[in-house]
Amino acid sequence: MHFRDNAARGRWLPDRDEKRAAQVGAGHRSRLRERLLTGGPEALADYELLEFLLFAGVRQGDTKPAAKALIARYGSFAAVLEADPEALQETKGVGEAGAAALKSVALAARRMARGKVMDRPVLSSWQALLDYLAIDMGNLNHERVRVLYLNTRNQLILDFLAQDGTIDEAAIHPREVIRKGLDIGATALILVHNHPSGTPEPSRADIAITTRIAEAGRHLGIVVHDHVIVAGDSHVSLRAKGLI
Repeated sequence: MHFRDNAARGRWLPDRDEKRAAQVGAGHRSRLRERLLTGGPEALADYELLEFLLFAGVRQGDTKPAAKALIARYGSFAAVLEADPEALQETKGVGEAGAAALKSVALAARRMARGKVMDRPVLSSWQALLDYLAIDMGNLNHERVRVLYLNTRNQLILDFLAQDGTIDEAAIHPREVIRKGLDIGATALILVHNHPSGTPEPSRADIAITTRIAEAGRHLGIVVHDHVIVAGDSHVSLRAKGLI
C-alpha cells in the first residue's frame, strides 16, 4: 500500500490511486446488487453470482478472479457450493469467511428444498422431492444411500442416512431397512442413492438390493414405492423402468 504524508492533519492517508480503485470496486458491487434485485432469474452469470456471494466474506476488493477460479476448478456453480470448505479456501481470494458464505447458501438451498417436501404427500409432490434430492445429493463425489420412510398418508416421517458407500447387501441389509420402518410406524418407503459417475442408470446391484428389500417389505406390510438414483440434475426411477 502506498501512502503520502499529510502534514496539515498530522496523519497518513491512502494514495489517490488506491482511493480510486476502492471507488471503482464499490461501484461494481453496487451494479451487481442492482442487477440481482431488479433482473430475472438469469440476471447474473454463475461466476457473477459467486462473485456477489463472496462479497459477504471479502469487505473490499475484486472478487471476480476468485469466482472465476472456483468455476474453473469445480466445473459448475452447484459443484462449488458442494465443495469442502477447506478446499474452497485453497483458491486465492476466498478465505474462511468466503467459504462460510458459500456454504451458508448451500445450506439455505437444502432447507428451502426440504421445506417443500416435509408435511406433504410425497407421491403428489414428486418434482419437489426430486429437486430436494438433486440439491442434496446430486453433486456428491461418493455414493450415499438414504431411505425415505412414509406414513399411511405418504408423508415423509424420516429421511434416514443408511450408508455412505456402494449400495449392496454388505452395506445395507434388507431386514434392517424394514425393521427400521416398523420401529417408527412407517407403511412405505423410497430408496434413494446417487451415482457420482454422472449417469443414473441402475446397476445389477441396484436392482438386486431393491428386489430383496421390496420382498422383505411385502411380508411385513411395508411397501417399497420406488428406488430413485440421482446423478447431477438427472435421475432414474426403478419403478418407472418397470424394475419394481
